[in-house]
Amino acid sequence: MTDLSPHILVVDDHREIRDAVTRYLEKNGMRATPARDAAEMDVALKAGRFDLIVLDVMMPGEDGLSAARRVSASGGPPILMLSALGEETDRIVGLEIGADDYLVKPFNPRELLARIKAILRRSDRPEPMAGTLGGRKLAFAGWVLDTDTRALTHQDGREVSLTSAEFKLLTIFLERPRFVLSRDQLLDLTSGRVAEVFDRTIDNQVSRLRRKIEDDAASPRIIATIRAGGYSLATDVREVN
Repeated sequence: MTDLSPHILVVDDHREIRDAVTRYLEKNGMRATPARDAAEMDVALKAGRFDLIVLDVMMPGEDGLSAARRVSASGGPPILMLSALGEETDRIVGLEIGADDYLVKPFNPRELLARIKAILRRSDRPEPMAGTLGGRKLAFAGWVLDTDTRALTHQDGREVSLTSAEFKLLTIFLERPRFVLSRDQLLDLTSGRVAEVFDRTIDNQVSRLRRKIEDDAASPRIIATIRAGGYSLATDVREVN
């Protein structure tokens, strides 16, 4: 194990799980730092650099979903969420707010390790979060997106905060204006995974993004729903200074 080994932050209020995951990751060539709650997580993130966070959902104080939302919105490391909640809705919420994967307790440590490695491989891809649009300002439907700062500003002066998942989804649309993208294509482009049966992740992410950029999210004019097709950015995009 060297300083070049992936550094994982393990956040779980159950000491047995926290210590077991930490030891297992170290045994498999990774560096691991334990934290018992979101407050300790914040301290660790300020003190060092981490390649990924393993984050429990059910914790005293600030819960894992709230903590994941903060980390994702600030451009923090990838997140793999752990939870005893196995309902599809819980998984979707976790992925919606910016988590990269979701594993239900109890879990096989080998599966945890495999999922961590898969996320790290995706994170190591040379393609930046903004894809081919990095370093540019793009105008569309009265909005301007700065792909460097992730600042989204309306022509009336409003500024909108985007989560990492929303930013990634929006840039994918902006790269392909007036092009129909299926839900499977969008899921692959945003997270590199294959849709499960009745997977509503993309529909929920699109819905959240519409609420931020559409005048009327119930009658969208920017991101159109294409019957039996998927979604399409129904507006032109131009680069601005």
